[in-house]
Amino acid sequence: MDVIGVGFGRTGTLSLKVALERLGFGPCLHMLPLFDDPERAALFGRAAEGDPGALEAAVAGYRSTVDWPGAYFWRELVAGHPRAKVILTVREPDKWYRSAWDTIYQGMLRTPDPSPTLRMARTIVWGKTFGNRFEDRERAIKTFQEHNAAVRREVPAPRLLEFRVRDGWQPLCDFLGEPVPGEPFPHVNDTASFCDRRFSAPAGRGAPGT
Repeated sequence: MDVIGVGFGRTGTLSLKVALERLGFGPCLHMLPLFDDPERAALFGRAAEGDPGALEAAVAGYRSTVDWPGAYFWRELVAGHPRAKVILTVREPDKWYRSAWDTIYQGMLRTPDPSPTLRMARTIVWGKTFGNRFEDRERAIKTFQEHNAAVRREVPAPRLLEFRVRDGWQPLCDFLGEPVPGEPFPHVNDTASFCDRRFSAPAGRGAPGT
């Protein structure tokens, strides 16, 4: 593992995945491809329940990881891959909450018979990360902020990049020691274009506090 992305989903993680693979740090693990890899998703589920060795089996073959479920296991991954560089994708907390509410959370609510991967996501993201209380906006934002603070506190500064995807290639390439590609930085998967049927948001109730 060369790069460990520790930011929560909906902080630009899919854009970062595409960028890392463009720079040669692929394949990069992200939640979405796990829908086509239920066996690997099951390994993450086992890791969340404390199965020794399941986490390393789950990330085997990947040079980098971003998004959940990897972000849930950030401490284990950072400790287990001491040479890997660490990237914390960040976003303004209120915008992050609205985006997560409108996309991945609504997708979870509207799927009564989830796939194995979505069952894993329900356990790791909504259960273990947010205590099944994501609808409590203040509590969810506090969890988001506390996670970011823990990363800043525990990962040595030379090993950590705090990254906003709007900043583009330069800080990322400087951090990774790679030349800047001669193409625009990828910006994918914003809320307006988030149309995957497994996660698309139905019309109706807005995010709490909005």
